[in-house]
Amino acid sequence: MFGRFVLIRMPHWSYSEMKEAFGFDVDQYIYFGGYPGSAMYVGDERRWSKYIKDSIVAPAIEKDVLWTKTVYKPALIRQLFELGCAYSSEELSLNKMLGQLQDAGNVTTLSGYLTTLDESRLLCGLMKYASDKARKYNSVPKLIVYNTALFSVQSGMTFKAAFTTPKLWGRWVESAVGAHLLNQADEYDYKLYYWREKEDEVDFVIEYNKQCIAIEVKSGRKTTNEGLPKFVEKFNPVHSFIVGSGGIPVEEFLTWDIGNLLE
Repeated sequence: MFGRFVLIRMPHWSYSEMKEAFGFDVDQYIYFGGYPGSAMYVGDERRWSKYIKDSIVAPAIEKDVLWTKTVYKPALIRQLFELGCAYSSEELSLNKMLGQLQDAGNVTTLSGYLTTLDESRLLCGLMKYASDKARKYNSVPKLIVYNTALFSVQSGMTFKAAFTTPKLWGRWVESAVGAHLLNQADEYDYKLYYWREKEDEVDFVIEYNKQCIAIEVKSGRKTTNEGLPKFVEKFNPVHSFIVGSGGIPVEEFLTWDIGNLLE
């Protein structure tokens, strides 16, 4: 039995946990995220932001990541993290990232560092859903933070400014939905993707046991999108639904146990 172990996963705190422990409403959770240590500072956003950067981000990048992985360019992985968080819920090619980062090396280096950030449960680059693996791995990544606090501190926007700008708030809502899905992926052993063909898109696709579930997030920044019905027609998912306007309320979805969808 030597060397065997049981892996106990501890994802970022969920909306239900932050609501029960600290009285967060759904909009506070979407912006301030799920770091319990930061909850006491949400009334002072400057102090909250410094706490996230100094007590969460800096130790995670400068200690946790570097102690568990060989990183030849620590400054680059920090820059990639900051850039990726700022683009959460957006698609951004590795080549475009190269143009915005100093001493970025090559696409292979960035891809490896993005994988490291994903393994550290900080930032994920979702691949595009496709019927063959080659198209998945060669796709433009869609960036999603594991905790929306990481997006908020890189956005440079206050809670009030973000919340009262519907077009921008939509990015927070989509990031929160994505983070909720990412944080349960290990527990329930599913893969998370996005899908796009020309102007048609589906924000999130869960793949498990050779089946899929399609989830579209509708918020202030979204216009009419025919992506979901076209995806249903092409891939025949076992479930397809909208989170947000005209669908399942965001607050309700953020309390869901995703495992129930996979039964």
